[in-house]
Amino acid sequence: MKKNHRIVFGVMAALLTLALILTGCGSGGGSGSTTKTFNVGFGGPITQGDVAFGQGGLRAVQLAIANANKSQEAKDLKIQFKVIQGDDQSLADVGTTVANQFVSDKSMVGAVAHFNSTVSIAASKVYHENNFVQISYGSTNPALTQQGFKNVFRTCATDDLQGPTGANRATALGFKSVALIDDSSPYGQGLVAAFKDQFVKNGGTVVYQASTQQKQNDFTAVVTKIASVKPDLVYFGGTYAPDTGAGALLCKQLKSGGVTVPMMGGDGLYAPEFISGAGATAAEGSYATCPGMPVELLPNGKQFAADYTAMFPGQQPAPFDAYAYDAANAIINATYSVAKDLGVNKVTSPAGKDALIKAVAASNFDGVTGKVSFDSKGDPNNKVITLYKVVNGKWEAQADK
Repeated sequence: MKKNHRIVFGVMAALLTLALILTGCGSGGGSGSTTKTFNVGFGGPITQGDVAFGQGGLRAVQLAIANANKSQEAKDLKIQFKVIQGDDQSLADVGTTVANQFVSDKSMVGAVAHFNSTVSIAASKVYHENNFVQISYGSTNPALTQQGFKNVFRTCATDDLQGPTGANRATALGFKSVALIDDSSPYGQGLVAAFKDQFVKNGGTVVYQASTQQKQNDFTAVVTKIASVKPDLVYFGGTYAPDTGAGALLCKQLKSGGVTVPMMGGDGLYAPEFISGAGATAAEGSYATCPGMPVELLPNGKQFAADYTAMFPGQQPAPFDAYAYDAANAIINATYSVAKDLGVNKVTSPAGKDALIKAVAASNFDGVTGKVSFDSKGDPNNKVITLYKVVNGKWEAQADK
C-alpha cells in the first residue's frame, strides 16, 4: 500500500507540474487565461525643473492607461498596461539615463518622453539606437524630428510655427521694437530665432539681444541694458522654472528694475507657476504662445477634463496634458495593432519593435487635441497655436485679431 501511495502521489505531482508548465506557456499568448502586461514609459520633470508640465503629463498618461485597461479591446486581447515613471528633472543627462532605463525594460512598448527639447534631443539618440518608440508631448524645437529618426514623434506643434505666430501677434498688438533674451537652451535659442526672423520681416526692430544661462538667478546686467534701450516688448525664449530657464524670475526683476513693458514668450512660460513665481503684479499683462487650444475648446476637451478631475480630485489639466494623453493613446493603439498582427508574445520582439514604430507612424484617430496623425518627420499634422495673456492674475486665451 505504501508503494502504491508513492506511485499515486508521484503521478499527481507530475500532472500538477505539467499543468503549471502549460499555464506558463499560454501566458500572454492571447489563447491562455493569463493577461499580459505591457509597460508604457513616461519621461518628464517630476521633482525638479518644469514640474508643472511633468506632473501634469504623468497624470494624463496615467488616465490614458486607466481608460485603456477598462476597454473591451484590452480585455479581448488579454492585455493590460502599466505606467513606468522616469523623472528627468528637465536635465539632458538625467533624461538620457531615463531613456537607457526604458529601453532596457523588455516589457515596455514605448515612452511618452520628454517635455524639454534639450532632454528629448539628447535622449532620442538612445531611443533611436534601440529602435524604441519615443513620442514627445511638449518638445517644440524643430531639431528633434529633423534627425531622420523613424522612431521619434511628437504630438505638439513646433517652434518654427510658434515663434512666427508670436511675432505676428506682437506686430498686430502694435509692438514695434523688442529686446530678445534666450536661456541658451536649444528650445530658447530656436524660439527666439524664429520670432526674430518674422518680427523683422514685419517691420519690427530688435534693439537688444542677449543670452542668459540655465539656473541663472541674477539678471541685473540684462535688466539695466533693457531699461536703457526702452523696447516696446521683451521676448524671452526659455521656461518659467527657477532651476531651468528662470523666466518667472526674469519677469520679476524686469519690473523691479523699471522695465514696465510686457514680457512675451513661448509655451515654456504658459503655466500658473510663471505667475506665482514672478508675482501677480509683475506677471500682469505678460504674453505666451502655446501649441493647441485651451482644454475647454479642444474637440474632446470637456470629457477629458471631467475624467481628469474625477481621477485626480483637485487637479486641473495643465497646458500639455492633452498632448501627453494623445501620445499615450498612440502607443496603446499601436500595441493593439501589433498584438493582433503578430501575437501578444511578439509585441516587444525585434519584429514587434519595428511594427510598433510603423503602427505609431500610421496613427489616425480622434484624440483630445483633434485628429492625431503624423507627417513623414514624426511631427503632428494638426498644428494650432494660441496666444495667452495674464489678466487679473490668470492666463486667458486671446482671440485672433
